Amino acid sequence: MPAPFRYLKPGYVALNVTEPERSSRFFESIVGLTEEPGADGVRFFRCSADHHNLALYPSDAPGLKRVGFQLESAPDLERAREWIEAQGWPTQAVDADERRVLRQGPSFRFRVPESSLCFEFYAEIEQASTPFVPTLAKIQRLGHIVIGSPQPEALLATLTEKLNFRVSDYFGDQVTFLRCFPNPYHHSFGVARTERDCLHHVNFMVSEIDDVGRALNRLRKNEVEIVYGPGRHDISNSIFLYYLDPDGMTIEYSFGMEEFAEVGAREARVLPMRPEILDCWGGLPAPKFAKVGAIERAAGSSVETRA
Repeated sequence: MPAPFRYLKPGYVALNVTEPERSSRFFESIVGLTEEPGADGVRFFRCSADHHNLALYPSDAPGLKRVGFQLESAPDLERAREWIEAQGWPTQAVDADERRVLRQGPSFRFRVPESSLCFEFYAEIEQASTPFVPTLAKIQRLGHIVIGSPQPEALLATLTEKLNFRVSDYFGDQVTFLRCFPNPYHHSFGVARTERDCLHHVNFMVSEIDDVGRALNRLRKNEVEIVYGPGRHDISNSIFLYYLDPDGMTIEYSFGMEEFAEVGAREARVLPMRPEILDCWGGLPAPKFAKVGAIERAAGSSVETRA
């Protein structure tokens, strides 16, 4: 039986950073996000009308704190909670104080089995008082998050059989690209085969190819390390550029992406593990690509546990 709830989009990613002020300057003055009011040490940034698409938390070590997915409706949220609890997975309702900080309606968190990954589901988020105005790049949205797992097969079974993700493509047995159904984009989440649970990269989609070209020169002028690209992903038809944040975590700009219809979408492909599948322009990633960022294991703060 498929999961009885529907996603709207990947809503936000929460990152742990070692120097919040330094990271805040980077995401505003290099990436081009807009900062919004925060509290309790959390810094918020957006690339849409939502209050935030990125949250930065102070930490001793950089990495992924959680991934927030926005569901289509409040009934979807309730169905999701009931479904997840029926699997025997504990849920954690985000309390009112933290929801005021997050500017969100009812929300809950849970740990994905076979991983230390924390997902947060919500249906409502405060809208900013003004539209997002692009500054450095015409960012359209938070595109996707890719993580690494030492047991990707078990994790993928959970994501597809229990959490309503659909596989778009496989890069051999090394990377699987998934979309949160019925979101149309080729991938809103991905799982790579790695030696440990880790963050692989965070993506922001831009609306013009010139955004990628301008970013290349902006990153070079500001001595930001570029670790892959520019190139073109044959697998999703995206032009990409990967670079490192101040903690060494990998961030991506991408332009263009295959979209899937809700009904009648093509079957997932198993593509050969050739470098040109990931970059048909012939590039290769640098050694530091996707190497920094642990997945936080501790439970989220300020939550009420529901059995």
